[in-house]
Amino acid sequence: MNSDSDLQIAGDILEVPHLLQAPREHPATVAEFVGLARSIAADRSQWEHLVRYDATSRWYHRLRAVPRAPGSAPAGETPLGYEVWLLSWVPGQGSGLHDHGRSSGVLTVLDGALTERTGRGTRTLAAGAQRVFAPGYVHEVVNDTLEPAVSLHVYYPGLTEMPMLTPSRLRSTGQTPAAPHCEARTAPGSVTA
Repeated sequence: MNSDSDLQIAGDILEVPHLLQAPREHPATVAEFVGLARSIAADRSQWEHLVRYDATSRWYHRLRAVPRAPGSAPAGETPLGYEVWLLSWVPGQGSGLHDHGRSSGVLTVLDGALTERTGRGTRTLAAGAQRVFAPGYVHEVVNDTLEPAVSLHVYYPGLTEMPMLTPSRLRSTGQTPAAPHCEARTAPGSVTA
């Protein structure tokens, strides 16, 4: 008797885009957030006209800020369900070593290529590549190429903090580096990247 698992038979659902469900207003699973990011990435009319390049600092624009589903925010927690950010990177720009506090995220490269550095190594992310990360994930994102890049970032719950870290702290804790594509900035009720 063959003991193939569903994954062996059907393949990884994240690698088979036609199996992803249409994004809901309030995604609830990793696959749904990945699907949301892919659907926004595929519809260039939603974001392409907004992109700007700034030689002095990374440019960013919040595309969406969606509140949590009614009644789903625990007492004392932010009512912001998720945020979607568009970022541009000219050659040499980077985020610095950071994590995203209590937020999980999906990073999708829309144009160009970015380099992600973590405690486990370095990876090049070409257009179409996605990275999914949990709260506390430490990384740095940099445009190491000679061409500009554009990326899309989905955070759940919406960012309330984005601690910047030092490389020595990463070595001493053995943590994985977080996404350096974002800079902490204060907005009413949140810090976003």
